[in-house]
Amino acid sequence: MIEAINLTKRFGNLTAVDGISFQVDEGEVFGLLGPNGAGKTTTVRMLCCLISKSGGEARIAGYEVGKDPDSLEIRRLIGLVPDNVGLYDDLSAYDNLDFYGKLYECTEEKRKANIQRLLTMLGLWEKKDVLVGTFSKGMKQKLAIARALVHDPKVLFMDEPTANLDPESSKTVRDFILDLKKEKRTIFLNTHNLDEAQRICDRIGILNIKLVAVGTPQDLERSLSGRKTVITLKEASKEVLAALKQLPLEDITVDGNTLTIGVSNPEEQNAAIMEAIVKAGGQVISVNITSSSLEDVYLKLVRRTDS
Repeated sequence: MIEAINLTKRFGNLTAVDGISFQVDEGEVFGLLGPNGAGKTTTVRMLCCLISKSGGEARIAGYEVGKDPDSLEIRRLIGLVPDNVGLYDDLSAYDNLDFYGKLYECTEEKRKANIQRLLTMLGLWEKKDVLVGTFSKGMKQKLAIARALVHDPKVLFMDEPTANLDPESSKTVRDFILDLKKEKRTIFLNTHNLDEAQRICDRIGILNIKLVAVGTPQDLERSLSGRKTVITLKEASKEVLAALKQLPLEDITVDGNTLTIGVSNPEEQNAAIMEAIVKAGGQVISVNITSSSLEDVYLKLVRRTDS
């Protein structure tokens, strides 16, 4: 549905996005993670045909970004929730959505149905006739999401949709995105909220001007340093430790009677570890498998590209 090949954007001598390549499948929720200034918003603006690209290629549903006839078609089939909501304060919530529905040439019947459905889902139907200028920041953000969906787009771009929102409004927006996910919409989400990305996204790209990693949250967590087996023993005896050192393990850390063992494939290696412990007279109280967190991966990759 979305494809980028060596996509690049330069502003004079400044390279904002440097040769990134990725693909987003139909019905997938793809998150772009990165610090401020990493190029996330610039990437979305290029893909939405709001700014020109400096190099590379990009396509949405087969239409080519940067090609005039195709750019118009791309604008018809996408919705955008920008970092700045840009609503009309002197119009009501309903009239804001009705105005944008008309721009997309939606029929009156379709506009009415979509507006009622979206405002109801976002808890704003009772406020439909209230001027948007009186809305809170969270209410405006929810209305901006409704505006992006009023014409039933195939692809939805969201640029920091929960930024600067209070916890309750953030949860409402996240829950709404999860509802959209059930509808199999293709969603491209810009965020620096790691927890949000992990909850919502099927795959994540980590961007710091260059795209430094792409994968599922689970794959990214495992990519940093593999997984670890954490074993609590009744007693971490010398005999047990000596037996474990005979195995091809990455590392062993001892903290009292708790052992943390680096393993590349716990499903295969843990059986040998348990066998060695029991043969050495050890008594196992508990076993857990852990991996690097998404935060660990993100920070290490971003710092690596900064250095």
